[in-house]
Amino acid sequence: MIKEKRHGDVVVISLKGNFLGEPETSKLREKVYSLLEENRKHLVIDLGGVKVLNSMGLGALLASVVSVRKKGGDVCLARLSERVEAVIAITHLMKVFRIYETVERAVKSFDVFFS
Repeated sequence: MIKEKRHGDVVVISLKGNFLGEPETSKLREKVYSLLEENRKHLVIDLGGVKVLNSMGLGALLASVVSVRKKGGDVCLARLSERVEAVIAITHLMKVFRIYETVERAVKSFDVFFS
């Protein structure tokens, strides 16, 4: 399940459930592309509701980051469970993503990086 909430120029995309493949990964890509079409380039992906993440889910997150950064924006990740954080750490992707403990900190981080 994907939910969207706007905080000024920042859009929070909240994911819930298992992020293992279709249709979840396609829904995330479609959401990101539609936001880019609206010129929304500051995104926070809230993973607090994600129980399991595999390589397809990671691929969708990476594709989102690449697409948004090409447009001059960025994507932050927030509220990672221990399991999700472990997957990101094992795959050495901690350097690719800006990761925050809370959605609020992730949203506020855009004031620092893009002001």
